[in-house]
Amino acid sequence: MAAETHSTNPATMDTRQNDVIIEVRDANVSFSMDRGESRVLRDANLTVQRGEVLGVVGESGSGKSMLASAMLNAVVHPGQVDGEVIYHPQNGDPVDILSLSDKELAKLRWNEISFVIQAAQSAFNPTMTVGAHFEETLRAHGEDRDAGMAHARELLSDLYLEPDRVLGSHPHELSGGMKQRALIALSLVLKPEVLVMDEPTAALDLLMQRSIIGMLEDLQEKYDLTMVFVTHDMPLVTDLADRIGVMYAFEMIEIGSTDNVLDNPSHPYTRALLNAVPNISDRDMEIRGIEGRSPDPVNIPKGCTFNPRCPLATKECEVNDPDFRDIENDHEVACFHWERAREDIPLVARGDDSHSEPSTDGNGSFGGL
Repeated sequence: MAAETHSTNPATMDTRQNDVIIEVRDANVSFSMDRGESRVLRDANLTVQRGEVLGVVGESGSGKSMLASAMLNAVVHPGQVDGEVIYHPQNGDPVDILSLSDKELAKLRWNEISFVIQAAQSAFNPTMTVGAHFEETLRAHGEDRDAGMAHARELLSDLYLEPDRVLGSHPHELSGGMKQRALIALSLVLKPEVLVMDEPTAALDLLMQRSIIGMLEDLQEKYDLTMVFVTHDMPLVTDLADRIGVMYAFEMIEIGSTDNVLDNPSHPYTRALLNAVPNISDRDMEIRGIEGRSPDPVNIPKGCTFNPRCPLATKECEVNDPDFRDIENDHEVACFHWERAREDIPLVARGDDSHSEPSTDGNGSFGGL
């Protein structure tokens, strides 16, 4: 399954559309298991435009975190990655990240592309102060300490933290929101072009999540960052993203401008996913879950991977895997019945305050449709 992606912001479409910074080509991630090969990313194809924010959403276990890890060749052992991830620096020749040596990868990460993981606590050494983490990062990459620490203080201030307090503290002395913001600042201290974030607000309360999204928006504009924001929470990322890619069963199934994907979602899964998100401002809203369970990565369904759970599935869906198709400007979907989906799967009326994790059946999958 392949997708070509496009710019989303009309004001910058012409300048961004041909300015690709990352290309993911036929990327796969697999793990060998006693019961067979587990494929947790399948034939991923994606382009990221310079200066945009791309949101990648999907339920737990959809492969979105594996996509983020593959983009930095950071899949943990014994996972195997194949395909290509091409980075196009501002100045210089394209680089295939998956072909780099460990030494070359170490130079690329943090300097060019930085990664913010889900759990900030596990990213910090508990025996070191936060300031020592910044100093060690600068030293490891041969950067000037004084200039780097001045930039660190600016970043912390940008994230509404008190630099002296945070730099002098050990990780356990900071709240969860403070640690996450400190980690974001640390990831930006070497002035990378790209920031990849894997569920960076997952462990935080709603107000802190919203606050960090606003801060990231300011940082993106101030430092001209390209961002890839991975999350299960579609309403959260819509405040930040120019485009949204929806993943299901370890592959991308719909991608387009944020407005297109929210206002006119065209894959049955995307429409069902939106209907499974509670609206905290509407107590009478009907929450519609999704029948069935997410596919087993060792036993992925033939044809369209969503067909066992899809109310529109036909014999064609059970046999053939749909390719991506352009359905309108800056909107692509991998579905044979995308037109029927728009007609037959109505969206629940939504307010501007809808925000939560989709409703599940308690076993990590969504409840009845």
